[in-house]
Amino acid sequence: MKPKLPFTALLTFESVVRLQGFARAAEELGVTQSAVSQHVKSLEDWLGRRLVVRRPGRTQPTEEGRRLAATVAESFGNVATVCTDIREKSNPNLTIGLSSLPGFAYIWLIPRLINFNLRFPQYQVSIIASHTPTDFAGDEADIEIRYGTGNYPGLHVEPFLSERLFPVCDPGILAQTPLSTIDELAGHTLLVDDLDQSDGIAPTWEYWARELGADLPRPARTMRFGQSNMVIQAAVRGFGVALGREPLVIDELEAGRLVRPFADLVPSLYAYWIVCPKAAVKSERVSAVRDWLHEEVRAQPPVSDASLARNAEAGTS
Repeated sequence: MKPKLPFTALLTFESVVRLQGFARAAEELGVTQSAVSQHVKSLEDWLGRRLVVRRPGRTQPTEEGRRLAATVAESFGNVATVCTDIREKSNPNLTIGLSSLPGFAYIWLIPRLINFNLRFPQYQVSIIASHTPTDFAGDEADIEIRYGTGNYPGLHVEPFLSERLFPVCDPGILAQTPLSTIDELAGHTLLVDDLDQSDGIAPTWEYWARELGADLPRPARTMRFGQSNMVIQAAVRGFGVALGREPLVIDELEAGRLVRPFADLVPSLYAYWIVCPKAAVKSERVSAVRDWLHEEVRAQPPVSDASLARNAEAGTS
């Protein structure tokens, strides 16, 4: 006899693990935090094992909890994909939900979306900009671009876009304040991207300096932003020096609106990944998006020496 699985509790638990907290899960599910807590406790009682460890500001799954959450995400994601395929046989769905972080969507995806429309006019891509990882069982997204280390158990994960790190700024500010050495960053405003990431070593200013064997000096001022597109726009407008993440600044470098004061390119430990339920890989709609994304990466120009600040000498005279 098959066990009667507590499906509601399982879905609730997966949401808690994915969002790393009871409050966020409650908000996503539209229930109270107390209800979420009760579902998780009932699941733990049913299994006879502890699944999560509560810590200040964050909920951490146990090893068994991590395995269970990954399996739930994979299984329900595959169920949702199969259901979608069955429904589309009688009522084809030509809209594709593509989720990504807002900054990446604004800077990289949307300017290139016209190329998808030209190649696949039968489909319509709906960009879903969100800081929250997609719940493929219930969200509108069919496919997602995630930024991190690629550790997304239970899902199909493929490398998409790597990045290198290097400072960038408006060419005009170099004529006002010298910037030919790391120490001279002390005379500039540093533009900081407050990354909401927890896996691995994030691509911060401190990481960049450490990889070059240097100490980051205390800047004259810092400006912090919650989205990467705001950091780039602030750099273009001459508010300070940003730590450029290659995919997000390549277009501005090519247009000459930003330049690189230093020649060094530091590899980031983070990258962009294409993520979807494993069953969705066979979908023609999802395959169209995956093919287009990889084509855009192949067409992206490399960081060239032309983007180096040629007028750096003028800034030191």
